[in-house]
Amino acid sequence: MENENLNDPQDEQFEQSEEIKTENQEVLTKVTGMYKDWFLDYASYVILERAVPALEDGFKPVQRRIMHSMKDLDDGRYNKVANIVGHTMQYHPHGDASIGDAMVQVGQKDLLIDTQGNWGNILTGDGAAAPRYIEARLSKFALDVVYNPKITEWQLSYDGRKKEPVNLPVMFPLLLAQGAEGIAVGLSTRILPHNFNELIEASIKHLQGKKFKLYPDFITGGIADITNYNDGMRGGRVRVRAKISQLDKNTLVIKEIPFSTNTSTLIDSILKANDKGKIKIKKIEDNTSSEVEILIHLPGNISPDKTIDALYAFTNCEISLSPLSCIIIENKPAFLGVSEILRRSTDHTLSLLKSDLEVRLDEFQEQWHFASLERIFIENRIYRDIEEEETWEGVIRAIDDGLKPHTTHLKRAVTEEDIVRLTEIRIKRISKFDLEKAQQKIDALEDEIAQIKHHLDHLIAYAVAYFTRLKKDYGAGKERKTELRLFDDIEATKVVIRNTKLYVNRQEGFVGTALKKDEYVTDCSDIDDVICFTREGKVMVTKVDSKTFIGKDIIHVAIFKKKDRRTIYNYIYKDGKGGASYIKRFAVTSVTRDREYDLTQGKKGSEVLYFSANPNGEAEVVMVYLRQVGSIKKLKFEVDFADMAIKGRAVKGNIVTKYPVKKIELKEEGVSTLKPRRIWFDDTVRRLNVDERGDLLGEFKGDDRLLIITQSGIAKTIKPELTTRFDEDIIVLEKWSPKKPVSAVYWEGEKEKFYVKRFLIENRDKEENFIGDHPKSYLEVVSTDYLPVAEVVYNKTRNKEQKPNDLLEFEEFIAIKGIKALGNQLTTEKVKQINLLDPKPYVEPEETAPEDMEVVGEEAVKDNDSEPEESSPDFNASQLQKKSGKADEAQIKLFDE
Repeated sequence: MENENLNDPQDEQFEQSEEIKTENQEVLTKVTGMYKDWFLDYASYVILERAVPALEDGFKPVQRRIMHSMKDLDDGRYNKVANIVGHTMQYHPHGDASIGDAMVQVGQKDLLIDTQGNWGNILTGDGAAAPRYIEARLSKFALDVVYNPKITEWQLSYDGRKKEPVNLPVMFPLLLAQGAEGIAVGLSTRILPHNFNELIEASIKHLQGKKFKLYPDFITGGIADITNYNDGMRGGRVRVRAKISQLDKNTLVIKEIPFSTNTSTLIDSILKANDKGKIKIKKIEDNTSSEVEILIHLPGNISPDKTIDALYAFTNCEISLSPLSCIIIENKPAFLGVSEILRRSTDHTLSLLKSDLEVRLDEFQEQWHFASLERIFIENRIYRDIEEEETWEGVIRAIDDGLKPHTTHLKRAVTEEDIVRLTEIRIKRISKFDLEKAQQKIDALEDEIAQIKHHLDHLIAYAVAYFTRLKKDYGAGKERKTELRLFDDIEATKVVIRNTKLYVNRQEGFVGTALKKDEYVTDCSDIDDVICFTREGKVMVTKVDSKTFIGKDIIHVAIFKKKDRRTIYNYIYKDGKGGASYIKRFAVTSVTRDREYDLTQGKKGSEVLYFSANPNGEAEVVMVYLRQVGSIKKLKFEVDFADMAIKGRAVKGNIVTKYPVKKIELKEEGVSTLKPRRIWFDDTVRRLNVDERGDLLGEFKGDDRLLIITQSGIAKTIKPELTTRFDEDIIVLEKWSPKKPVSAVYWEGEKEKFYVKRFLIENRDKEENFIGDHPKSYLEVVSTDYLPVAEVVYNKTRNKEQKPNDLLEFEEFIAIKGIKALGNQLTTEKVKQINLLDPKPYVEPEETAPEDMEVVGEEAVKDNDSEPEESSPDFNASQLQKKSGKADEAQIKLFDE
């Protein structure tokens, strides 16, 4: 064989099957044609016939064949699923297992199939029983919207023995209601399910030319953040969370789980996170049956709020779904957003409704035509004209001639088929013919025809009425299950359980979790970062590891918090050997991991003389001792760090002294020089923040707390931690003023009367119920104003005049008592309602701030990697020496040369 034949593409069959031997007896097999034809055919088959649903009816082929088979077998009673699967195999060229699995998936969506028996549990992940044990029939909704043989396009089944629908005439956006997932060759699809009633409302809005928005709704409930849904198209993302609440101080309960998970996989992920030390739990109980209930028991020293955040960060309690809306349109895959799918589906429903009306119109017109002919035939006794006719042609001609004078009002010409039907009328029917009833039937048919024509002329209104009826008939119980809410981003480092210990060898310069013989620093986790300062003036941030070299003479090690502007480092360093000493204050907010930063000016011999890390920006006073050099008269002086502004870590700082420093000692503990934190509450995500989102709660110092009052009558104060989660039943959330009373009116369940009380929160660390433990007690109104006023509206008593409303001034009605006091009875009359009015004016006494405290704002903190700043000419050694005095002998000596 010659070489040029190796490249001859003319005979593809030869390329696909023939082996070609070269002169060296090597075997070459051409696969070009094989790839072009066979693989493409296979990919097309999988895409069109197996994995991707069609736009017209929202079904994949196997689902469509199951629904068609169920209609074939439908007699109103349940059928064994095994029988339905066997019947479907007449249409579907695959095994019974794939049909059975597909049918179970449709049945679990609880929309088209009325199920009986054990169909599995999507909450627990339990599978369905064998097909021979479970039964099914079509739901009323399916019978209403899925089938209409008169407008269905048919085709032959795979073996040519049966007819099956090309597409079922589904008059509803079923694809979006059920959702769909499929993996084909070269592409996949994932359409998330949407709410039944919301789809109907969106279809109506589209028909009316209005805008609409669609968001997913999952049968498992949960909470979803649809910020990046992207209309269900490629690149979108939906974050879904389990609904977790606090049952008591040591127990969490999960009531709803994310879509595509089940209780088994969820619990496995929690146990795995616990084993890895990300979270800490005592035990888990799974009480799920028809509803989800997973109890998570916590150790006594673990924060429930942080554990909830950790569950979202490290387990399947939060998952991310990536929609990809791919469907089949005219035998081709297409990528459309869910809004466009709904528009096209609604337009398709509109065309189906029109086709259905046109079919019904033709049927009614045919009925009217024959009813009119029948009346003419009997009323004018035309049947007598055929008595003398001897041939069939004569009979037909005689009837045709007899009808002609009376058929001018008919809508179409009389055909031979019409005449044949007239000849088939029985004598008994002719003898009992009632002219009045015949006319009534014709009139009724004319009314039906007129109504259908009206619907055709007003097709949009007819379609709107159709969708409205669907919502009325089938929308009950299909309310939204998934709560839509914006999620806050959870930083894993803030919620992870610190399950290991960090150690440091200061002299040799190592930090790590494996240095158990060296100095213990703090508890940490394997995802934490560590910040380390050395005596040479270097700082480095590195990830927690078993052993990491930082640099010799480590003076400070701590867990690094990114963007932490409240931890301020007070720093005095010597600039090179024999150089001046400088002072500065700075924060470290962001760095490159494992990069060494120099906090001095980089001269050889530079050394840190004093260092302190202050979590709330405290500024202490230190005593500086100088060496006796030359004629120095003042060998010690005070330096107050409060006189220094907070700047970036790379600044040069201000001169403390040009003379050699012997030592620096702490003289006086400092107070915070940072402004109080302004804290907001974002009701959308129900979390605190310092990013100005939501309502401002106030400015908080170190000991300030939040007051929380719930609808169930619980009052408590908490520290304003940004990780705190807030329940839905909170009715008061504000900065707590210990001297401001709480005023409340509540219904006492045992005495069945309204009581008024005023009290102060005396135990700041205790959660207390101030309305009692009776199950019928409830809180009517509550106020934290100093002088609240309420209006009391009474019920009208029969045969008596309406009692006028009363004003309730809480301060005059009752004095401040203990939180457990019953209070004073409001009235003996029956109360209809109590309304809080505007409070009486009250001037709150102002708090006097310390005179000698200077507050430096957080906005002064800058993370600057630029060139070091020159020292301020206004700040010199004489200014720093303004506070002289003898240092206390008990103060800590930090560094001594």
